[in-house]
Amino acid sequence: MDDLLRYRSEFPILERTTYLISNSLGAMPRGVYDAMQSYADMWATRGVRAWEERWWMLAIEVGDNIGALMNAPKNSVSTHQNVTTCQAVVASCFDFSGKRNKVVYSDLNFPSVMYFWEAQRAYGARVHMVKTDDGVTVPTERLLDAIDETTLLVPISHVIFRSAYINDANAIIEKAHRVGAHVVLDTFQSLGTVPIDVQDLNVDFACGGVLKWLCGGPGVAYLYVRPDLAKKLEPKFTGWFAHQDSMAFETGPIRYTDTPFRFMNGTTHIPSLEAAGPGLKIIAEVGINRIREKSKRQTARLIQLAEKHGWRVNSPRDPEKRGGTVSIDMPDSQEVCRELLKRDILVDWRPKAGVRISPHFYNNDEELEIAISAVEEILNYRAVAAR
Repeated sequence: MDDLLRYRSEFPILERTTYLISNSLGAMPRGVYDAMQSYADMWATRGVRAWEERWWMLAIEVGDNIGALMNAPKNSVSTHQNVTTCQAVVASCFDFSGKRNKVVYSDLNFPSVMYFWEAQRAYGARVHMVKTDDGVTVPTERLLDAIDETTLLVPISHVIFRSAYINDANAIIEKAHRVGAHVVLDTFQSLGTVPIDVQDLNVDFACGGVLKWLCGGPGVAYLYVRPDLAKKLEPKFTGWFAHQDSMAFETGPIRYTDTPFRFMNGTTHIPSLEAAGPGLKIIAEVGINRIREKSKRQTARLIQLAEKHGWRVNSPRDPEKRGGTVSIDMPDSQEVCRELLKRDILVDWRPKAGVRISPHFYNNDEELEIAISAVEEILNYRAVAAR
């Protein structure tokens, strides 16, 4: 018996679809309806008083709930709109005009953050992109060799979005710290399906979002800053929420407040913060370790089924090096993906990856068989039609 399936009823979309796309957007918990109603009721009945009664501190509440999932100390996680913004806040804490101005990352990082770091060349950053050999894994030794005494920042994905390959975060952080560099660990594709302990890793920064494996919807990203480091940093990408006395509305330069507000900027995104709550509560209740064990089993089954059909698998076979997604590049994979979506089998397709299938704790084993059988049927139909 799969005890985690008792949570299926909390996710309405599972009643009418085969939902295997949590790597892109986690299923919405039923509790979001009530959360949004409470938000609307508070705005309608309390008006501007909602700020002091709930809204002002909501960012900290949500940040602490996210932080608890990765063993972050209280008041060490700020919330933002997206991961690119999080990394921009981090970058604004540093100066690229000196000799230590190198930024090292992999070409398997999510493109949005690549675009951001490439743009920092205009401010003196020397960007070194380590290229993959196989499109699945990051060459760890080559990455470590690139991190030297001139390296300032290493923004790296913990789990690669295309292949679900798990980078060796321990080795990367150890090498970076040995030469005086800082690591920005992107945990978007890991937190919620792969256990993370930011204190054990001793990572400088960790960022991600709640809309995927945390089932929290779009509009909330998180930024963890190691507490001892946070006290020393002064982000230039800032705003009134980061001011020591926000309501004084002082003119002139900012006086930084304590964390986590220190790393925030403008007015927070209250509806998204409210929507994030039900998913975070469920993930905490289920437990990421239990989610991980189920994920390893179900992704292994997907690989087995794909290889039985002779389809190329663009994800690691080793479960300890694989996150929650299996990327399968069967023939005509993009068209296959379109056909699956028409059948309410929700997956996605990415270049150099194929069809990404991502079971979560609420998926049953039968849904894996349904998806693979549908792929086989689609390919057989296309083969017949082509004759």
